[in-house]
Amino acid sequence: MSAHKPTSVEPTANIPKKPYPFWLGGAAASIAASITHPLDLTKVRLQTSGDKGMIQSLRKTVHNNGARGLFDGLTGTLLRQMTYSMTRFAAYDWAKAEVHKGPGPPPAYKMALAGSIAGGIAGIIGTPFETLMVRMQADKAKPFEQRYNYRNSLQGFYRMTSEEGVSSWTRGLGPNAFRSILMNMSQLASYDWFKHELLQAKLLEDGPVLHFVASLGAGTVATTVCSPADVIKSRIMTAHGKGTSSSMDVVKRSLATEGPMFMFKGWVPAWTRLQPTTILIFLILEQLKKGVDVYREAGGQML
Repeated sequence: MSAHKPTSVEPTANIPKKPYPFWLGGAAASIAASITHPLDLTKVRLQTSGDKGMIQSLRKTVHNNGARGLFDGLTGTLLRQMTYSMTRFAAYDWAKAEVHKGPGPPPAYKMALAGSIAGGIAGIIGTPFETLMVRMQADKAKPFEQRYNYRNSLQGFYRMTSEEGVSSWTRGLGPNAFRSILMNMSQLASYDWFKHELLQAKLLEDGPVLHFVASLGAGTVATTVCSPADVIKSRIMTAHGKGTSSSMDVVKRSLATEGPMFMFKGWVPAWTRLQPTTILIFLILEQLKKGVDVYREAGGQML
């Protein structure tokens, strides 16, 4: 009687998929932020100045500084994306793998937990560059004597450190980290959730249309959840002097002069800016991932 020959097992069947490069999220965010920069600029100026509406603020910027003025502070934005955004996407993928070890996609609460962890890490790392970006964007909306006049992000970071000390790196750390937790909990987790639910219900197939719809929902959720922390953060970061205003001081002062709706000041430009940014980030990120897959299938080893 001949011995039974065991069937061969495909050697790659149980090998987990190689993670995507950690910098893909930062690259996608940088491309998206470059396109939507004028809207982000307008949001910050609405939050920190006396401008009454998005259109008025846009017109004022163009009138005072020309069309190029819509891209004031772009280098600060790019530096921020390649620190904060790169960290949050990389940390989110890591956190999802840590909080969910079982089969299948993680449930919504674990996605939210992973997003919160990623947001906390990225918020701490990105705070100095967030401060720099906000200052560069808000600068020309302020009276001349109150401007920082940073030439670019590197010179601005050097001046911020030399003139105000290393403590300037933590200016607005509390509200910025809190906003970052809210942003990543609401944006990254809700994108994954919308995407999973739409696929589960077989309403859409995996592709650009699905990514667009999921990111549309994620952007709306994130704008609403993050607006109060975003306004407080911007007002603390643009305040002059070495001393910092506490979050409670800003809240009390703003409530007394503007009422509770100050927390949603700039919501429309924030949504208008965050929505296309969110859509672009995820559409670009999905395409970058697809490109990496194609490259690897062709035998590429560098990614």
